[in-house]
This record gives sequence, C-alpha cells and structure tokens, in this order.
Amino acid sequence: MSTQDQQTAPAEAVRERIKASHNLDGDAVRLASLYRGWASTFNQDQVRVGYCGPTIVAELAGAVQTAYLAGQRNGIAVLDAGCGTGLVGVELERLGFGLIDGFDLSQEMAEKALQTGIYRHARGNVDLNGRLSDYSGAGYDLTVCCGVFTLGHVRPDGLRELARVTRPNGFVVASTRKSYAESTSFEVEVQRLQDEGFLELVQCLRNGRYLAEEDGHYWVFRIPASASAGKRQ
Repeated sequence: MSTQDQQTAPAEAVRERIKASHNLDGDAVRLASLYRGWASTFNQDQVRVGYCGPTIVAELAGAVQTAYLAGQRNGIAVLDAGCGTGLVGVELERLGFGLIDGFDLSQEMAEKALQTGIYRHARGNVDLNGRLSDYSGAGYDLTVCCGVFTLGHVRPDGLRELARVTRPNGFVVASTRKSYAESTSFEVEVQRLQDEGFLELVQCLRNGRYLAEEDGHYWVFRIPASASAGKRQ
C-alpha cells in the first residue's frame, strides 16, 4: 500500500460507515448498535472527514444568544439534541455557555459526552423519532441539533419535539445535510410547523460547509411568544 493509500484509507472507511448508517431508515436498534461500536473512535473519525458542523452550529447559537437572549451566556439553558460524544458541547463551552444538557440514542456516545465534563446531564437511549418523554415543554432557552437530521436517522417531524422543549421566545439551531433536505419532507415540515404556530424560521444558511464531501444547511428557528402551551406539554 502506498503512502497516499495509507493516508486515505482511514477516511474512506469512515465514509463507508457513514453511508451504512444512512441505510438504517431510523431503526433505533440498528443505529444504537452501529454507534455503540463507533463511540471510541468517533471524534478522530470526524476529523478525518472534515466534519465542521458542530463548530458552525455552536457559532450560530452564540450569535443568536448575543442578538436575542438576555442575560449572561453561562446562564442560558441549552439542550444538545443528539449530542453524540459532545462535539457541539465542546464548542459551546468554548464560547462561554455553561448550562448544557444533552441526549443521544446511543448510551455509549452519551457517556463519552459526559466524560468531557461539560454537560450537566447527558442521557442515552433517547430516540428523537419518538416523544421526548423525559423532557417537559418549554424547558430550554436554546436547543441545538447537529448531525441528527441526516439520512437514515431522524425523521423531519422530530423538529416538532425540539420546538416543544424550547421555551417561547427561545431558539432552535439545527443542521441538515444537503442530501437530507433535498430528499425528505424537511422543508414541508418546517412550513407545517410555522403554519401551526410552533416555530418561525429566522434564518437558513444554505450550502454551508459541513463535511468535506457534502455541504449542509443551517437553520435558526424562533419559538413564538404566542406558542400554544397546551400543544407543547
């Protein structure tokens, strides 16, 4: 094997693993199994494929807080939905956020997130394709979600739960892979939730850097002050 092949082989192996995850159709058991075996090398593997989504999501969260959310940044309650090993949390802490909770489908990934020392709580075995029964309505000022709205993982209607757990006048910042946004009903779901008064689209940064091989879209949603409390419990 040439030196170039030795350098590119690990990144190609990561890409193949990512592609395999896209074919799991949101199956919680198979996804949890895949990430159980990936948790120990996940962080270094993301470096190999140029994954910059967590940095961008965290930077957007910081901009939103500065522009719209009063109070000290370290007092803003943040939920990291699909926190994985804590890549977004590390970036949030760097920016001065201090009250960060997280959850992930994979117990092993959530444990890695807890080991960073950044999260107050990081729960595993939480599936965003169902109701977040451990999280009450309107519990967070800011909800962030990176790497979750991607093929084979969470359906677009998971966005409704992110809106539900975020307080009125709070914000949701989320990423979607470009291929996910183009091949699912994500934008239809965004419009539906706007029509129902669950959220308002404030900004969408399209075709931004995400992975070396594919761009992503970055979404900023505001939860209206008039959001129905009854629907959000």
